[in-house]
Amino acid sequence: MARRHANQYSDSSRGLKKFFLSAFVVLSFIAYLLNERSTNGTTASAGNTSASSGVVPLVAAPPASMIYRNGTFTGPESNAYYGLVQVQVVIQNGKIADVQFLDYPHDRRTSQMINTQVMPWLKQEALQTQGANVNIISGATLTSEAFANSLQSALNSASN
Repeated sequence: MARRHANQYSDSSRGLKKFFLSAFVVLSFIAYLLNERSTNGTTASAGNTSASSGVVPLVAAPPASMIYRNGTFTGPESNAYYGLVQVQVVIQNGKIADVQFLDYPHDRRTSQMINTQVMPWLKQEALQTQGANVNIISGATLTSEAFANSLQSALNSASN
């Protein structure tokens, strides 16, 4: 009887240890995510800080000399391994007014799922940065890079 009681105590002790270990791992992961989220995009070079207000802009402004010709410009197709990416940029008043995807990887179900989520982010970032210097999106690295390449070529045409 004493041995059975000791086994029950040992089992409940192990279960309690597993619970606390699992809770520790989950809480550590949450703390890591919160830390990464709070520091993501807030680093800037010394030239982007404002000494008077201490505010660090999240998106760097394009150089004042970068004004594009008005019109619609199409970038070349850029290989994203699972398909080609091609974009078209609309310039109004010397600024990027719109970016459209003419082609993107969409043959595989996974590509469709990824790109329906990624394309609006890339477009928004191009509009915010007023350029092709967009952040690479994890899980869509090749699409992000191909987008930036095609957009940069279109913007090069707009700046000539």
